[in-house]
Amino acid sequence: MPADLTARYAAGGPLLAESIAGLAPADLTAYPVPGTWSIQQIVFHLLDSDLVASQRMKQIIAEENPQLVAWDETAFAQRLSYNDLDPHLAAELFAGNRRLTAEMLRRQPESAFARHGTHSVRGRVTLSDQLELYTNHLHHHLVFVHKKRGLLGKPIRENK
Repeated sequence: MPADLTARYAAGGPLLAESIAGLAPADLTAYPVPGTWSIQQIVFHLLDSDLVASQRMKQIIAEENPQLVAWDETAFAQRLSYNDLDPHLAAELFAGNRRLTAEMLRRQPESAFARHGTHSVRGRVTLSDQLELYTNHLHHHLVFVHKKRGLLGKPIRENK
């Protein structure tokens, strides 16, 4: 199971860049669904989330029952000027972080995936829990990106 989950996690690396390919800056910062994040804000949220996830996974591997502190994703989106930053660089960093983290995970014995930390909101979480959560987190948000692209008249092209 850890090898399959790690492979799925790693395979998500390029999906963020693919999801924003062909969009103009105005498309990336548009709000086709009022009251929700722009596509660009989702891109940066995914990058920040993955960086946090990587740190948590490293802590769980390296430390005994580390404290994993929750963070305020809404405050990040509001105060970090996401819509003024380069989303393509963010997608590139996301992919690189996934590659490097997956390489680290592949080098762990299967027993490492049962190691755990204590999250300040969710309580006890294992390395396997974190890996599954963030593997699914990407796909959860890509649904919104694809929907917003469609609303902007720029649906993602499927390569079949």
